[in-house]
Amino acid sequence: MKRTQLTTTADLTKEEVDFFIKEADELRGKRTKDLDGVIVGSLFFEPSTRTRLSFESAVHRLGGRLITVANASSTSMKKGETLNDSISVIEKYADILVMRHPKEGAAAEACQVTKSPFLNAGDGANQHPTQALLDMYTIHKEMGKIDGLTIALVGDLKFGRTVHSLLHLFVLYDIKKVILVSPEQLKMPNNYLDMLKEKGIEFEESSELNKHMPEIDILYMTRIQQERFEDLDQYYQLKGSYVLTADLVKSGKPEMRVLHPLPRVDEITTDVDALPQCAYFRQAENGVYMRMALLKNLWKNYNQ
Repeated sequence: MKRTQLTTTADLTKEEVDFFIKEADELRGKRTKDLDGVIVGSLFFEPSTRTRLSFESAVHRLGGRLITVANASSTSMKKGETLNDSISVIEKYADILVMRHPKEGAAAEACQVTKSPFLNAGDGANQHPTQALLDMYTIHKEMGKIDGLTIALVGDLKFGRTVHSLLHLFVLYDIKKVILVSPEQLKMPNNYLDMLKEKGIEFEESSELNKHMPEIDILYMTRIQQERFEDLDQYYQLKGSYVLTADLVKSGKPEMRVLHPLPRVDEITTDVDALPQCAYFRQAENGVYMRMALLKNLWKNYNQ
């Protein structure tokens, strides 16, 4: 495997996903020197907590060092500098680049400028490949498998880059069924439905969550994202469309697991946190190990 850049899950093979899941598990809880002497540019032009901090934790655990952009307003982009110019400069300061950007396609644009190891930490409503990989690791860790599962994706399926990224990985496996639960205004875009059809993955679109609870193995909740709406009235109309409570969780399978890329707003009540089905905090922890696996191997491949 010679990958040195990752901008989209559409480029990944099943062999790569399986490899990174195994690597993440082997790095779990460890400190290494795989990035000894390596400087990582952590470039977050859009707000982030888990992704930014888990990447930075991963760098430290691998023995690397960081330079950081934690706010776009603190950079020359505020003065009108282009993304291409920013990347052309920052690649001279760092050995590996990790970038989050509000513009769809920004990661691919950056990779046209730099040949350095590069990881897309989210580009607008488009892709979030490292989140999707840590989600796959979490599913495998919690369930012991990925094949044969019924997986429900709930909430903002129109703008949700995590669910878009996940679908590209689901089609690599023998998923039993994908249930797409959303309001009519936030349905999964047709190109992703076409991909599921083309790959022969059974799926069902629905506006109701309750009736599907008995068949779900993995319940993947997402928030309605205020920052993706130009019309705030529409956001407030849709906010709270789905609220997962402890009673609703208990109506499903005891072995079902609830995932969420976080942050949550009002779509999961706090009484779910204490249930064994709750996996979203373990999911957040898994982000450190998956990002360790990615950083380690992209840097290794770059130097071979």
